Amino acid sequence: MERTQRTNRPTNGNRNRNRNRNRRRNRKNTKLAPVIVVIVLILLVLLIAVGTKIIQKYIPSKEHQDMTEYYHLQADDDISLVVDHEVLETPGKYIDGEVYVDYETVHDRFNDRFYWDANENVLLYTLPDNLVTVAAGSNTYQVGKENQSADYTIVRNDSNTMYLALDFVEQYTNITHEVYEGPNRTVINTVWGDVDTAPAKKATQLRLKGGIKSPIVKDLEKGETLTILDAGDRWTKAMTEDGVIGYLKNKFVGKVTTETLNNDFTEPEFTHISKDFTIEMAWHQVTTKDANSTIATVLQNTKGINVIAPTWFYLNDNNGNIANLASLDYVNYCHQNNIEVWGLVSNLENKEVDTAAVLTHTSTRQYLVNQIISAAIQYDLDGINLDFESLNSEAVGDSYIQFIRELSLKCANNGVVLSVDNYVPSAYTAFYDREEQANFADYVVIMGYDEHYAGSDEGSVASIGFVTNGVADTLKEVPADQIILGCPFYTRIWAETPKADDEEDTTAAAAEDYVPYDLTSEAVGMDTVQKRLELNGATPTWSEEDGQNYAEYVNDGVTYKVWIEDAASLEKKLEVMKSNKLAGISFWKLGFETDSIWDTIIKYTNN
Repeated sequence: MERTQRTNRPTNGNRNRNRNRNRRRNRKNTKLAPVIVVIVLILLVLLIAVGTKIIQKYIPSKEHQDMTEYYHLQADDDISLVVDHEVLETPGKYIDGEVYVDYETVHDRFNDRFYWDANENVLLYTLPDNLVTVAAGSNTYQVGKENQSADYTIVRNDSNTMYLALDFVEQYTNITHEVYEGPNRTVINTVWGDVDTAPAKKATQLRLKGGIKSPIVKDLEKGETLTILDAGDRWTKAMTEDGVIGYLKNKFVGKVTTETLNNDFTEPEFTHISKDFTIEMAWHQVTTKDANSTIATVLQNTKGINVIAPTWFYLNDNNGNIANLASLDYVNYCHQNNIEVWGLVSNLENKEVDTAAVLTHTSTRQYLVNQIISAAIQYDLDGINLDFESLNSEAVGDSYIQFIRELSLKCANNGVVLSVDNYVPSAYTAFYDREEQANFADYVVIMGYDEHYAGSDEGSVASIGFVTNGVADTLKEVPADQIILGCPFYTRIWAETPKADDEEDTTAAAAEDYVPYDLTSEAVGMDTVQKRLELNGATPTWSEEDGQNYAEYVNDGVTYKVWIEDAASLEKKLEVMKSNKLAGISFWKLGFETDSIWDTIIKYTNN
């Protein structure tokens, strides 16, 4: 039997089905292909983007900082001031090869002894023994009466700003400066001592901030010397010798060494008239010339007084003239009794006078100085006691100090002691600048009273804490042997008078800070206080906190409170004077004391 061979050949139907299946598959693949391409492209873009970010993150920026902006330069004649490793916001001026700095910067950053009178366009600088005077726009100046000159204009003044030549400032100030160009800048050093320096290990970049993306402020050369300002964990803040400040990576900082900066500038030396005895001074209030005739009576019951300060002179008009109540007979009597006379000069008596106007104009201020010195010579005074109070810091602060400087020169030339009365130190009296006063004046007097005053809350005139703190704070600025402690002979009697019912406002009375009485006070002497207490049967008790006796009593519905100044309270203050080795003590005012008080005083002042 013949076998028939079978094959798997597709039939026509099968072939058609296969063909259709292949067409559908091809069509599907054709549709998927663009999608795949898009997906691949997206992935590729993402990979490139991620890679770029990674690359950008770790590749340092090559951007350079605009150095004109860095140095705050705007005008063509601007020059940046790099002071003690700091680029100042306000530039100076660079004119004819000379650096000029605005007066405010000179005064606040370099040397506050420079004084600019904007009213009369004159610059002053006070030396220990002479006054330097410069007119605006000039290259000449006077030291005392001697004319000198510079090879540059010293003071340039426009409508808004006075600029002072830095070379002239350096002549009187312990600073140095170096000028660099491209862009213009000057590196000024005012601080001396140890600084850390290091070389750059290799050529690298100094950047504006710590980070590789921060703009470059300077391309450093290998070995370039840097002053190290702040060493951080990864970046170090440093300054180049030519005044560029920025950051570099720690790994590029070489070995740090300490260098001592010095300058051969000689600081001025101040001398003073100094008494070789403990000063026991008392203020004598004189309001008329006739009152001078009572000096013998005023002094007869005192003990140990070696200086008296009569209130003879006061500023009497806006031209710098003074009222004069002085008496040569008074001075002669005091001298016969071995008592020096330091005439007091005040600004308080004539309320019509504008003290600020007098002191801020050089011509009137110096005229006032001459009036004071003329009186001192005429009346053979041993000293001047300056008592200018209630000054405004903004209106007159610098001018008042300049007044003391100029007055001190004339006093020293004539052998006259200059003492200056001061409030206890506080934030609002900082402009009295006791440290600068001590350079020029012979003695600085602390008015250790009026802790509480007419118009204030009630309390002690001079508690021991107030006095102790006043002395301690003054000692931060003034040497002990130049300090005289002023103490009160007076006491304030405080009166709390209940408010009448018809005066009370219901709403006001309900307030937490409502006070149901009117508060008044009067300043009285020691005898008056004792008589009032005895009359009202009040018994004083000692207040350890205040360092004085305290008493209160009620009379006709009014409550009276008294923090008493007496021998016990005064002895506490004398102990402060003695323990701090101060130059002496003074008292306001003669006539307010009891006779017995002097026995307590001389225990501490009798050398």
